[in-house]
Amino acid sequence: MVTSNTAPPVTPSKSQVAYEWIRDRIVGQEYGPGYRLVFSTLAGDLGMSVVPVREALRRLEAEGLVTHERNVGARVSLVDESGYTEVMQTLGVVEGAATALSAPLLTPADLDDARAINDRMTLLADDLDPRTFTSLNQEFHSALYRACPNAYLLEEVHRGWVRLSGLRTSTFAFVPGRAAESVREHGQLLALVEGGADPLEIELAARRHRWATLDAYLALRHPDGAPRSTTASKETP
Repeated sequence: MVTSNTAPPVTPSKSQVAYEWIRDRIVGQEYGPGYRLVFSTLAGDLGMSVVPVREALRRLEAEGLVTHERNVGARVSLVDESGYTEVMQTLGVVEGAATALSAPLLTPADLDDARAINDRMTLLADDLDPRTFTSLNQEFHSALYRACPNAYLLEEVHRGWVRLSGLRTSTFAFVPGRAAESVREHGQLLALVEGGADPLEIELAARRHRWATLDAYLALRHPDGAPRSTTASKETP
């Protein structure tokens, strides 16, 4: 008798299925900011009881994508400038650190992958499709930080991207002129990594890059005197 050592596939729990289903609709903007999330309706759509739906919404609330209001219930979190600013500032810090830790571990193939993605972004910058550009932007940064050996730090980076996707479909839709600058900064970041720059220099470059996008958005919202998100442009490694 021949036996197999292959473990059977793990079936996701109902709460996990509900979590991914609802999260995908929030991230994809099908459920926009303020959308009311009714337990019974979601359970009916998913073909399950309200218990796993409630567990899924609690998890999404912990990630900042859902809020609970008294006498109203669960809603998709509203977009607000302060929340967006805080997420971008935090993502700049954790993503910068993850990129710096990842840099020495990246292979030539990893860097070629990142460069190919940035080349595609260059072609899109002049005739901008914000959603596609944003998706490629995430792929580019993922290629640079995915080798980070600190699992907790990577978890925080992923949490930031999830929260960000719930706040804005694409920042580049609001500040399309930022796209060309972003591509140029990607090239500078790649050059630092390939050249074996000091990890702190790489970390600050990645952080400044993230915060520059935030500053461009704030400048658009406050043309008479934008509140600077950081002093990133003045930092030196």
